[in-house]
Amino acid sequence: MKNTIIIYRKQLKDTKNNVALWIQFVMFPVMAAIMENSIRVEGMPEHFFVGMFTVMHVGMAPLTVSAAIISEEKEKNTLRMLLFANVKPLEYLCGTGGFVFTACMAGGVAFGFLGGYTGEKLLLFCLIMAAGILASMLFGAAIGVWSRTQIAATAVMTPVMMVFAFLPMLAMFNQTIEKIADIVYSQHIQLLMNSLNAGTPAEAKNVIAIAANVMIAAVLFGIAYRRRGLM
Repeated sequence: MKNTIIIYRKQLKDTKNNVALWIQFVMFPVMAAIMENSIRVEGMPEHFFVGMFTVMHVGMAPLTVSAAIISEEKEKNTLRMLLFANVKPLEYLCGTGGFVFTACMAGGVAFGFLGGYTGEKLLLFCLIMAAGILASMLFGAAIGVWSRTQIAATAVMTPVMMVFAFLPMLAMFNQTIEKIADIVYSQHIQLLMNSLNAGTPAEAKNVIAIAANVMIAAVLFGIAYRRRGLM
């Protein structure tokens, strides 16, 4: 636990000087705040932009940051030095993952307040966000562990990130895309958000689909770790 906390603090300190990563955490909450307060279109659902940018935040920020941090530290041999200093791989991954999760959840709470959620609804909103962030983070960690360099990680994560972040939005306008999106966790995050806004019970298939995506991401991460490790 001590080493995990040290890694968490290390990532926090390193990220203070990394503008590119901080942009990932704040970009979509800021865009949602601006558009919520500046655009009014007749017939548009309430808090439309909050819902749209929430899913983009879930699909993009955790995946991008996880892959970037791990691949960069592999490339610069920072990980090798940490492991030689008796930091276990699980401690490193928990510390890094904990940092990414809490930073992304801070944005999630901001979305909750922008969407006018309070009390039980805010809690449910945060739980939905947490499930999506966990899935994205695991996919990002798998990409980061598999990639030997940060450039290689970027080449893989960019199309994956685009699919997770934008597929739910495209699914709103095309039935064929909607059928394809049904296998992606971010689409079911969107559907759960819609149910929460409408005050209707969540469908079991949405929860099952998200859980299945988390399991797939965990398996992919396990495969990447066994084959490439953190060295």
